[in-house]
Amino acid sequence: MSKAAKLRELLGRTQPTLLVGAHNGLTAKLAEEAGFDGVWASGFEINAARALPDASILSMSEHLAVCGEINDATALPVVADCDNGFGNAINVMRLVRECEKAGLAGISIEDNVFPKRCSFYASVKRELESIEEFSGKIRAAKNTQRSPDFVVIARTEAFIAGWGLEEALKRARAYADAGADLLLVHSKKNTPEEIQAFARRWDRPVPLAAVPTIYKQTTAQELYELGCRLVIFANQGIRASVKAVREALTELREKQFAAAVDPRIAPLEEIYRLVGVSELRDQEAQFLPAPEKTTAVIVAAGVGFERELMPLIKDRPKAMWEVGGKTILERQVERLRAHAIKEIVVVRGYKKEAFPALDTVRYVDNDRYAQTHNLASLFCAEPALEGRVLVLYGDILFDSSILDRLLRAQADVALVVDHAWQESYQRGQLHPVSHPELVQTQNSPLYKNRFLPAADGNRVTRIGRTIEPAQAQAEFIGMALFSPRGTKILRDTYHRLTKVADQLPFHEAAGFQKASLSDILQELLDQGLPVAAVDIYKGWMEVDTFEDYVKVCEQIQL
Repeated sequence: MSKAAKLRELLGRTQPTLLVGAHNGLTAKLAEEAGFDGVWASGFEINAARALPDASILSMSEHLAVCGEINDATALPVVADCDNGFGNAINVMRLVRECEKAGLAGISIEDNVFPKRCSFYASVKRELESIEEFSGKIRAAKNTQRSPDFVVIARTEAFIAGWGLEEALKRARAYADAGADLLLVHSKKNTPEEIQAFARRWDRPVPLAAVPTIYKQTTAQELYELGCRLVIFANQGIRASVKAVREALTELREKQFAAAVDPRIAPLEEIYRLVGVSELRDQEAQFLPAPEKTTAVIVAAGVGFERELMPLIKDRPKAMWEVGGKTILERQVERLRAHAIKEIVVVRGYKKEAFPALDTVRYVDNDRYAQTHNLASLFCAEPALEGRVLVLYGDILFDSSILDRLLRAQADVALVVDHAWQESYQRGQLHPVSHPELVQTQNSPLYKNRFLPAADGNRVTRIGRTIEPAQAQAEFIGMALFSPRGTKILRDTYHRLTKVADQLPFHEAAGFQKASLSDILQELLDQGLPVAAVDIYKGWMEVDTFEDYVKVCEQIQL
């Protein structure tokens, strides 16, 4: 059954049909839960919700967009309060077509001239259209509608304009004869006497509608007994909202803590229910592919360049240095959480007691950090090396866009490599202490700009600290992503090597226990595994010395 047909059915009952005003989808839902028969898409409320007077300021399209939103939010029939039809009879024809298209049950139009003024605004000039002009609008509306159930309400403002009972009757009779489905007779008296007088003289079979905003002591049943099949409570919703919000915000400003207004406001869970969060979850489970979970392992066990970092690391590791009020680790964790990475494992070692408890962060320890290197630290977190795994060093800060690009990589192994290193080398601006993990790549990006990253598709061909600087294209920044297959290959390779390479030199390491992540990455390259290069140009910083730390603090926007 269409909403128009449903409204027709309601109007045929032996009791008043009750509509209540709404100004958005949420208030329409609340109207439905309150038990009303239908919703009045109130011009007064829609304008007021936008801090505008009810004075024909919104266009037809703007107004109908809100009416459509209201209609979509509820199963109840919705009647759109459409002022004077947004123009002449030709405009009304388009209005009806658009309202039917949106699924609305009906419209109400009034005989105010354009631009209309709210019926209750005091001391404003008020003129009414001629009877012939407005009757033409009603005929145009009825001639345009496609569904015989669509309801057209004609509203006369004769009493509002002060033109008296006879004019109200004259106009209402003409509008009924033009085909209106209901006659809404408006009054701004605080008693229903004008409505009662009109009803006693009403001599057409067309039923009446009423909006008891000012004569507010009159009940819907009393109005029904006068012949008003439809009773509209047109603006109480937004008025209730204004009072409640004002009081809550006033108290919140005075007390300045959120719990102060808890007794006044709905719990978040209630809002979640109203807007359909549970339905959203069900739809995601039914129609969206399961999100690929990523586990992050932050390797933060080592000391680094101890001589250059003392006394800064006397009582804390580098990951616990504060930058702009937050530690390096906290900033890394924030970045990861912002990208929906919730499984975060941190490998501690040096001064492990300095690491604080953090939500969603799990710690594992490499107590042999002084005898091993970061590859051994990574495998202290081996239970976490399942599925898709992001590995990052614990002493780097990086722009969010770098992590975003890495997480989009489709390769089994992908490394973030910074091509700004080559430029620094050519200018003689190399770091005085650190020995970067250099990389050779198939291609060198054409556009070397932080905001114009190279196209995807580049590959790493070699990685290590002993690569001749003149032969290197970039620097590995300490961020790598492994697909589930890549993670399995990494684990299998590591365990195979522990059996055969323990006491032997391993790539650039004196022994396997001293191997770094770059050593095993080179091993994967030697096995023929493609390793993708996620090319960047700056946007990150590493902390190896006190000077590095000062620079990081100066560039806190990272």
